Amino acid sequence: MTKLKDNHSSMQSLLDVMTQLRDPESGCPWDLKQSYSTIVPYTIEETYEVADAIEREDFVDLKGELGDLLFQVVFYCQLAKEDQHFEFDDVVEGVCHKLITRHPHVFSDVTYESEEAFHKAWESQKHKEREQKNEASQASMMDDIPKSLPALKASQKMQKRAARAGFDWPDVSGVWEKIDEEIAEIHQEIPQDASQSPDKDRLEDEVGDLLFACVNLSRHLGIDAESALARANKKFSQRFRVMEALVDNEDEQLDAMSLQRMDEFWELAKAQLAKK
Repeated sequence: MTKLKDNHSSMQSLLDVMTQLRDPESGCPWDLKQSYSTIVPYTIEETYEVADAIEREDFVDLKGELGDLLFQVVFYCQLAKEDQHFEFDDVVEGVCHKLITRHPHVFSDVTYESEEAFHKAWESQKHKEREQKNEASQASMMDDIPKSLPALKASQKMQKRAARAGFDWPDVSGVWEKIDEEIAEIHQEIPQDASQSPDKDRLEDEVGDLLFACVNLSRHLGIDAESALARANKKFSQRFRVMEALVDNEDEQLDAMSLQRMDEFWELAKAQLAKK
């Protein structure tokens, strides 16, 4: 049975723990059954738990969640080591090289005249890396955007990259016009005759265009679309819970009242939360 060694660095101790968990003879049966794909859901879950701890400003919890997330990285590295692809040290060396290369103004004597110049150089370097990665003479700026990213996040990332190349509205007025245009196109897809059903495929396409334009608006206003929607979700959930409690205190049933009565309770919930 593998024993942990004394006087190791904290990182080496974690690597030793991972090695022992995957020991074919004495390791954990659950850990031995895992593969790259089976632990992806856990990695995503741990990432959200880190974000949740930060939002709650619970730094004791954050310390634990960061440890759980780091363990996910170590798990992938252990699997890759067993398959003779790479090891943890290779990952560290790779990210160090990437950070040094992308920050010549910190690690060499390069200077930038403005923040805009820095961002252009940053995107240029990343584009070179994509070309090398894809072994293509003309790699797209849309390459290496993870397909598993939340749609709002992916949309914002695509738009930022396009904007770096100059493909963008010169100011926010063009975005407002685009939003109005997309709303009008949605209206056009909804039949005036209520007995007729809209073409769901075309309607989904137009709603998607509107959401894309809204993400563009948030980007121009310096707002992260994913964070903004998460904030709106949280606000709605809080108000709805308070509304449910208010309705329950009045011995009424939410699903049995009129929309007008619901709206009265909704306004009460908003007012109650505003006082906090």
